[in-house]
Amino acid sequence: MAGIVSYGAYVPLRRLGQGTQGWRSPGEKAVAYYDEDSLTMAVAAAIDCVGDIDRKTVDGFYFASTTSPYKEKLAATTAASAVDLRNDILTLDCTDSLRAGVSALRIAVDTVKAGSAKKILVTASDCRLGAPRSEDDQSFGDGAAAFLIGDGDDVAVTIEGSYSISNELLDLWRSDNSKFVHTWEDRWVYEEGYFKVLPPAIAEFLKRSKLSTKDITKAIFYGPNARRHAEMGKMLGFQPAQIQDPLFGKIGNSGAAFTPMMLIAALEDAKPGDTILCATYGNGADILLLKVTPAISKIKNKRGIKWNLAHKMIFGSYDQYLGFHHTSGDVEGGGGPSASAIARECESIYPFHGSKCQVCGTVQYPPQRVCTKCQTKDKMESYRLSDKKAKIFTRVLDYAAPVPGFDSPSVDLLVDWEGGGRALMAMTDKIPVPTVMKDADKAAPIGLELEMTFRKLRGGGGIHHYYWKCMPLRESFVVTEQAAPARPPR
Repeated sequence: MAGIVSYGAYVPLRRLGQGTQGWRSPGEKAVAYYDEDSLTMAVAAAIDCVGDIDRKTVDGFYFASTTSPYKEKLAATTAASAVDLRNDILTLDCTDSLRAGVSALRIAVDTVKAGSAKKILVTASDCRLGAPRSEDDQSFGDGAAAFLIGDGDDVAVTIEGSYSISNELLDLWRSDNSKFVHTWEDRWVYEEGYFKVLPPAIAEFLKRSKLSTKDITKAIFYGPNARRHAEMGKMLGFQPAQIQDPLFGKIGNSGAAFTPMMLIAALEDAKPGDTILCATYGNGADILLLKVTPAISKIKNKRGIKWNLAHKMIFGSYDQYLGFHHTSGDVEGGGGPSASAIARECESIYPFHGSKCQVCGTVQYPPQRVCTKCQTKDKMESYRLSDKKAKIFTRVLDYAAPVPGFDSPSVDLLVDWEGGGRALMAMTDKIPVPTVMKDADKAAPIGLELEMTFRKLRGGGGIHHYYWKCMPLRESFVVTEQAAPARPPR
């Protein structure tokens, strides 16, 4: 039976929370950094999901989001390339609905059941904006989830049933040119939408499945905020212990990724035999019934939700967040990267391949025809570097780099990868210090261990340019309630 073979998640390192000057909410929310968006987060979640599984066995990549970087261009193809999948695969963007994540998951299951593919990688990622200091701004959070769908003995979670309804209602929307989410007045949104649609849909599904609420081990359902989610739980008749933590006050409402991320959080604690109800809402509802199998114990070494929550950095100031999250540059303006150059160098840009000499084993980046060590010509094999750790060999501070003022100066690195290879790379998510020039040894000490991360590099001419950067190992950011120090003005 088709189902979930593996899962993965990504929560941005940075949070708004206690210690953030100007933050008016008692809880936290995760926020994508200035060089992150829904696509980069999807790549991070997908890589966590795939792990050490042979990527050549994946036959498709589905990307679900309401905040895709493009209106007319598949984001799934860019993400699939960054994850280093084959090019003869199914790719699909599922968008324009908060139900997109669960819808993409269901489509993937049906695809595998139909025999059109053996394994489909599904990602759900969102980075929505609420107007500054609004209720939406406090409740929206950023994040991504990923699932590998397959069949056979390695299925950890089977899909036992599904049910969908459609409901036309203008309760929550964002038009083509809107920056922020719009809603109608609250009573209409909840009494004619959320509370009117989801309870009868779940009741009908349970009736068709010949189940009651007592048969459900864990109930996962969408909620616009903590208050309404709690009200829905009582309305549905589930006991508090049955209801999955919606992660409000930790991550926030992550849009199309919200319900999938809750599902991953539930699977991290799931046991064989558990029955999970997963329901999402938005112009109707999608409902899935899942059953956990003994193969759940084989899913190991995932960063998932818990691990990501345990490693974070608190923004020092709400104004820092506003400085890039709400006033980002116009991608349409100015000159952009060359589409033809990206196409020519695609293998070294997105999947981040260098070359390895078949004669002496020397790793080189960018890829070379002639080995820099033994000078052998055209005896190279492609070598992926995106999943290799690295160390700082040396560094330089760049005050002219196009980064937000609070992140200036940029730190450019000459790094050595484990297994070989050396290249000049940009650094992101550096450890905050009051003044980087004075405390460079704290922000980027020589020998610091790094991991690769897929990020936005720049944009222009309507093109989003993505590339790989280095960041300190995520493990180095331990849980702390102390805010990262705000950078003083220069």
